[in-house]
Amino acid sequence: MIRVGIVGATGYGGVELIRLLSQHPNAVINRLYSSSAEGAALASFFPHLQQQSLPNLQAIDAERIACDNDVVFLATPAGVSAELTPALLKSNVKVIDLSGDLRLDSPEKYQLWYKKQPADQETLQHAVYALPEWNRERVAGAQIVSNPGCYPTATLLGLLPLAKTGWVQPHSWIIDGKSGVSGAGRGVSLGNHFSEVNESFAAYKVGIHQHTPEIEQVLTQAAGVETIVQFTPHLVPMTRGILITAYGQLQQQVSAQELQELYLAAYADEPFVRIRELGSHPRTKEVYGSNYCDIAVHLDDRTGRVIILSVIDNLVKGAAGQAVQNMNIICGCEETLGLPKIPLFP
Repeated sequence: MIRVGIVGATGYGGVELIRLLSQHPNAVINRLYSSSAEGAALASFFPHLQQQSLPNLQAIDAERIACDNDVVFLATPAGVSAELTPALLKSNVKVIDLSGDLRLDSPEKYQLWYKKQPADQETLQHAVYALPEWNRERVAGAQIVSNPGCYPTATLLGLLPLAKTGWVQPHSWIIDGKSGVSGAGRGVSLGNHFSEVNESFAAYKVGIHQHTPEIEQVLTQAAGVETIVQFTPHLVPMTRGILITAYGQLQQQVSAQELQELYLAAYADEPFVRIRELGSHPRTKEVYGSNYCDIAVHLDDRTGRVIILSVIDNLVKGAAGQAVQNMNIICGCEETLGLPKIPLFP
């Protein structure tokens, strides 16, 4: 059995990891860690877990974490992993970081976009960006992996097949992202207060969202040329789900059928990416509670633009589910093990 530790177990990402790992036949939740609730039972934060046999929360201590676990998930706010991971790197424990601390190659860009001190260069060099559909081989041999962000997961799965072809002008991508409120975490703030969010719809962090350089970095690597995107996130009054609508200007003539065949070929063997019928409109409800990403391709002949629709559950494929998928790869398990096969509906 894989002994699993979860740092940041009292957040939404942490409790989603518990939901998934509790059903994993090859893993046992061995330790739970919190920076502020040492000794408490997790059920005191999440009463729905009352009948689950879970360890009480422990203080975060890198040496003990490394000794007590085979795999540790860091479901922590930005800045924590950058401090904790260097100590874990000295041990044999496998680290799956759900924060943004290890996603960017450039410490300077991290500091600019996240406004925090970056991880040291050695740690960044060891960290593998873990979008498994496009980086599976490197993930399999890694000690430290950086789980992609929720918006980048939906965006990159939607755009990477095209980025590799050169069919779209690399600076033309406009990415419209819409997310449920759980993406903001469990912390209380005016921005996710029920009375403020309910029956409302708004953009936020226009031009300054920290997932922008992550998207640009991966698209640039895939395309082989610098790629700049215009990314605008929006908050939708629902709990879970992300819808990405991305627009790219074609720089050569391509038919809708060619686009569809490109995507079908790119994801033919991927268990968690479903290419929908040409011209369809995926809904977040259709991936709710699952590790799926549903993608639909549209071509606007009038404007010469390709339009990609991509939906995920932000807490599963956008966080905990993808993290478990990466654990399966690292530990040599069947990639789909412990992950729901059917979304929740309605």
